[in-house]
Amino acid sequence: MEKLFSYGTLRSKQIQMQIFNKVLNGTPDQILGFKLKSLQIEEEFGMADYVVAVPSENLEDIIHGVVFDVSNAELLKVDQFESNSYKRVQVKLKSGILAWVYTENK
Repeated sequence: MEKLFSYGTLRSKQIQMQIFNKVLNGTPDQILGFKLKSLQIEEEFGMADYVVAVPSENLEDIIHGVVFDVSNAELLKVDQFESNSYKRVQVKLKSGILAWVYTENK
């Protein structure tokens, strides 16, 4: 199993049902040294506003979210769901868990 940290749409039960065909169980956690930045993504019916995690110069910045257990196959489904505005990287969470998170694709 892999660990996946979500701070945005992946926390939605509706989105989880769309991607995984089930609702995930998660545990609250945080990423230190990151902040959220506004991001506009072109979708089928126009532009939509989202947020993306970006590294911060302030190591005390924190993003609250949820960490989920997912299989490798489920992680690949999330890769397809996320637009190319995001990239998946591994980070160490406040709890000490190593997890995947989607950050700005630069």
